[in-house]
Amino acid sequence: MNDKLNYYASRVIAGMMSRREFMGRAAALGVTATAATGLMTSKARAEGPKQGGTIRVGLSGGGSTDSLDPALAANQTSAIVQRMWGEPLVDLSNDGLEMRLAESITSSPDAKTWTFKIREGVEFSNGKPLTAEDVMATMERHSGEESKSGALGIMRGIKSMKTEGMNFIVELDQANADLPYLMGDYHLVIQPDGGKDDPTAAIGTGSYILKDHEMGVRFVFEKNPNRWDSGRGFADTVEIIVINDDTARVAALQSGQVDMIGRVPPRTASLVARAPNITVNSKSGPGHYVFIMHCDTAPFDNNDVRMALKYGINRQEMVDKVLFGYGSVGNDTPINASYPLYTEFTQREYDPDKAAFHFKKSGYDGPILLRTSDNSFPGAPDASALFQQSLAQAGIKLEIKREPNDGYWSEVWNAKPFCTSYWGGRPVQDQMFSTAYLSTADWNDTRFKNEKFDQLLFAARGELDEAKRKQMYADMGMILRDEGGLILPMFNDFIDGVSDRVAGYAETPGYELMDYLAPVKMWVVG
Repeated sequence: MNDKLNYYASRVIAGMMSRREFMGRAAALGVTATAATGLMTSKARAEGPKQGGTIRVGLSGGGSTDSLDPALAANQTSAIVQRMWGEPLVDLSNDGLEMRLAESITSSPDAKTWTFKIREGVEFSNGKPLTAEDVMATMERHSGEESKSGALGIMRGIKSMKTEGMNFIVELDQANADLPYLMGDYHLVIQPDGGKDDPTAAIGTGSYILKDHEMGVRFVFEKNPNRWDSGRGFADTVEIIVINDDTARVAALQSGQVDMIGRVPPRTASLVARAPNITVNSKSGPGHYVFIMHCDTAPFDNNDVRMALKYGINRQEMVDKVLFGYGSVGNDTPINASYPLYTEFTQREYDPDKAAFHFKKSGYDGPILLRTSDNSFPGAPDASALFQQSLAQAGIKLEIKREPNDGYWSEVWNAKPFCTSYWGGRPVQDQMFSTAYLSTADWNDTRFKNEKFDQLLFAARGELDEAKRKQMYADMGMILRDEGGLILPMFNDFIDGVSDRVAGYAETPGYELMDYLAPVKMWVVG
């Protein structure tokens, strides 16, 4: 029986038998659907990547106001779209870093001067050879005074840049041992002449080229004939469909409309996993769901108001009722045990009496307006309702305004003074702090500006004593926790749903869907 089933599975992988026929023959042999699916998936992985076919992906977060400019990528859809056609200098890997457009990286002994040797023989999708000048121009565009790049905060520490042949050389104001990790930021996609002529042209060195798109709706990619890495880009075509509604996105996976989805709702993840042709993969990490306040806007410019809201949230209740076990309690700092130099703080607990005390001390007695949307994070409206109930026990009135999904990331996030949001986290503390909490960071979505915090951040970059550096990060975390505009009730697991029609899924550091590279690294099996 096993020989027959193996034979049938091989025919499916080779495209000579449909999956439906395979399942029928397995049933005739007395094999359960679950066992048959497991055998076929294992065999597909063992036999390695298969070229051809179409991979369809259902994603959330996209909107009609999104941009193809990598500098402006602000949600899951935008990040994955640009990963299809473009690449940074490095990617994350289970061993640390994977060299991509940088072939090697070296530094001076003081970690102030870094040399990135750019890979030779690589062409952009328009046929132009990749040069070190393209890399420097990209970094210049993301670090200019007028830049709106999400990577602006991590580019601030660069003193000068230059090229020598195929070498891109960076000199820093202060030492920073984490610089190679920062260069892997998903905004820093290398473009011809840095994208200065047209940052939305979607011309890069990635595995695919963008053939058709409607922002916030659908993107169609075809294999890049100039791609340099044959170990990626197996499907002939990849179609990305924006499905912001959680129920509709799950239904699309279950019906076979798409082959994979990100952000499986925790509420239904266990149920989805029971389907014989679907695997739900979850992993803990630095991702977090948040409520963000603008520290420069009333009433949130009063730290007692901020502290009242922080004491007025029941974190464990949210983990239980919103994450359903797929996550952990947060502590109003974006750093958790997934970071290399983590320090654990005393957990802030729900305390309606302290919340009421701080609210009264603030002198503000009006309602608080919170804006939310399903597009901000799965279950955000439910989390907002729980927050409303827990604040009510402290005598604080929270008004909730549910915003449209479309346009949330351009019209609400980083624009309105109090809203729900999420962060995927970053590989190292410096990158997380520099991107979102440095006073000058363009993505400082809490408008948090603290001179001591900034000084510690810059000093930590140059501190090579690990114990001292760890203490600096701990001090920054405490400042942010007690004075910042961040309410972080929970760290979310990344939950992906994948059909057995595709193979090659592997747990990867970084963001969901294999650090946004699942459509590039996976292949169609039948």
